[in-house]
Amino acid sequence: MIAILPVHGLPEIAPGDDLAAIVGSAVPDLADGDILVVTSKILSKAEGRVRRAGSRAEAIAEETVRVVARRGDTVISQTRHGFVMAAAGVDASNTESGTVLLLPEDPDASARALRAALRARLRVDVGVIVSDTFGRPWREGLTDVAIGAAGVAVLADFRGKTDEHGNALSATITALADEIASAGELVKGKLSGVPVAIVRGLADLVTADDGPGARALLRSPDEDMFRYGSRDVVFARRTIREFSGEPVDGAAVRRAVDAAIAAPAPHHTTPWRFVLLESAESREKLLDAMLAAWIEDLRGDGFNEESIARRVKRGEVLRRAPYLAVPCLVMEGSHTYRDERRNGAEREMFVVATGAGVQNLLVQLAVEGLGSAWVSSTMFCRDTVRDVLGLPPEWDPMGAVAIGHPAAPPRERAPRSAEDFIVVR
Repeated sequence: MIAILPVHGLPEIAPGDDLAAIVGSAVPDLADGDILVVTSKILSKAEGRVRRAGSRAEAIAEETVRVVARRGDTVISQTRHGFVMAAAGVDASNTESGTVLLLPEDPDASARALRAALRARLRVDVGVIVSDTFGRPWREGLTDVAIGAAGVAVLADFRGKTDEHGNALSATITALADEIASAGELVKGKLSGVPVAIVRGLADLVTADDGPGARALLRSPDEDMFRYGSRDVVFARRTIREFSGEPVDGAAVRRAVDAAIAAPAPHHTTPWRFVLLESAESREKLLDAMLAAWIEDLRGDGFNEESIARRVKRGEVLRRAPYLAVPCLVMEGSHTYRDERRNGAEREMFVVATGAGVQNLLVQLAVEGLGSAWVSSTMFCRDTVRDVLGLPPEWDPMGAVAIGHPAAPPRERAPRSAEDFIVVR
């Protein structure tokens, strides 16, 4: 049998308070194998994580390392702990007016310290879970999850085991600590004034050592299929120039093309075409021909051999990529006018639309976990590209996109402020 018991009678917690002494006095019958679920707010108060703020927004900005999504005043952000949550965990409830509560500096360390203090004071071996309230994508309502843990098995890994029908389990990892945190919230609640609960009957989940803590519940960015929120998906696109040997899934590139052709275009046209070079032979044939044309042009412009060699080296990113895409512009559906000024503007509209398509392609490649680099080189030898790839004369190559799995993280993006690029009239 599992029992979930509220801990009543706790006083208002203040900075410097001894939580182990306070909880121990309120629960004299705390026993080996019990799991204490502690709301993070009282740990924040005891640890002095109370901040006087001119506005909650200021505190949220200071605690945020990445904005994942934003709608009006609501911000979903990643904290430096790695949590993705509303308002970076900054709470203005259950605290004095004009102050906000920040998350504990290190919730796992807070759980370890409380567990050790309870063991020393009461001679009991319990598990401790620090809980906080999270929203969930695709589902209404909030639930408590574990943001800190000590002495509790936080995950149960069933991968490699079989169910009662003999089916192999390949992806089942149960978040035990989150389930216990959520169970504790059933008797705590935001308005009940009960910040601590005891979960009794799960002694088999209490461990002798402190364990990895709730940090083990954080999914690594490489495995997180939903890492990019609505705020930062565009910023996920980074120019990648070094690629691993891992092959590129052509289906992922085609999904990126689906995004590319969702771009805006003039006159309800579809001015994009994408040539996908999936074989090494096709890539080498194109790049060899482009290189020869480039060198010939440079020599014709009077560059010496040393200068040509330096310039040619800059274009090697296309050779390092295991996959290439050549976006092309077609003027199908364009209007023809009597004066060249308007005809020039017509072409510019189609060029802008093609650029929007290329940007969509690059962003979606990033969402698919692929790195990319747009290189303008095919625009300087369009006839060569059309000839090698067997393209119609009306297809206008607009650069090339190197695609592959990044061999290393991209360099940090230079800081830019939108205000530097805005003129208001």
